Amino acid sequence: MFCFVWQPLASVTLYIASLAGEFTLTGRHMTDTTVSTTDSTTRAVLNALEAIARKAGAAIMEIYESGDFTVDMKSDDSPLTTADRAAHAVIVDGLKAMDAEFGATPILSEEDADISWDVRSDWTRYWLVDPLDGTKEFIKRNGEFTVNIALIEKGVPTMGVVYAPAIETLYVGAQQGEGQTAIAEKQVGEGERQAIAVSDVPSNTDSWRIVGSRSHQSEEFKAFVADFAACDIVAMGSSLKLCLVAEGAADLYPRLGPTCEWDTGAAHAVVEAAGGQVLNAETRQALRYNQHDFVLNPYFIVCAKPAAPWA
Repeated sequence: MFCFVWQPLASVTLYIASLAGEFTLTGRHMTDTTVSTTDSTTRAVLNALEAIARKAGAAIMEIYESGDFTVDMKSDDSPLTTADRAAHAVIVDGLKAMDAEFGATPILSEEDADISWDVRSDWTRYWLVDPLDGTKEFIKRNGEFTVNIALIEKGVPTMGVVYAPAIETLYVGAQQGEGQTAIAEKQVGEGERQAIAVSDVPSNTDSWRIVGSRSHQSEEFKAFVADFAACDIVAMGSSLKLCLVAEGAADLYPRLGPTCEWDTGAAHAVVEAAGGQVLNAETRQALRYNQHDFVLNPYFIVCAKPAAPWA
């Protein structure tokens, strides 16, 4: 449940406008005539997060388009670029600026993850950030990388923004209070923002559309999809894989390989808001966050509700 102690909406609006001139509630990215009116405070915070994500995306694209970036390897052999660092700085500055209005909220980012469990275990609400998800896609220059910002409350992702700057695609998702409709939307470029929802579960395995990683198709994944003889495999990078399920463009995403919590938090929020679920592949229980002294996810499955027959 989304439980910020809200300040007057006027203060929220002023903060959003202060992020950047083009990112105001009435600017080209915020104007929307295709979605129904929802709780104004939830919408205002989503807009603020969108502004931060777009600003981080602009920093990434400046480096991406220049082709002038360095690549370092982290201790887990994953790549780190100048763009990761630039986006991290933008996001942290933006989220910290929100503290004055919304109360101090800790941040766990892939690029600043050295926070002890003694500290994290006391968190009931925090921002979970991957400044540049899909760094390998960034390096390959295929455009399938994203900026991910999520709000985690009591282990549950209640709000998320996923922005893919190279393809100018935005996904937002948020749970709302009892009796209110969740927000799940997609926007491409300057087009109208559209509500999204997961697809109905296919009636037979031959018609399933299964999304897989562009860079990480494990042997476990290959064994899993072998049971779906004539299914369509959709390759995609970064957190866009979860978003494909959220918008109904894919039916199933089995992630049977390593990921960290910041890889999934934002898109998980979008999936849930769109009527889907992210399940621990072993227990079939909902994926939870900040439950351990490590930040690795278990293997998981993204699908519609209710769980498909194979579950």
